[in-house]
Amino acid sequence: MIWVPILLGTFKIAVFGTGMFFAIKWHYDQGKKKKAEAARRQAAADQAPDAASKQ
Repeated sequence: MIWVPILLGTFKIAVFGTGMFFAIKWHYDQGKKKKAEAARRQAAADQAPDAASKQ
């Protein structure tokens, strides 16, 4: 019966490890997405004619 806590402990570590991996990956991907969106907005602002310079 000593194998039960070993098996459950191993399962717990595997589940938490997998959850932590995907949580870190999700946050990293969200940061990349926000940076790409900001770069796209900046590029669009640089390409757009300035309304103040027309007056």
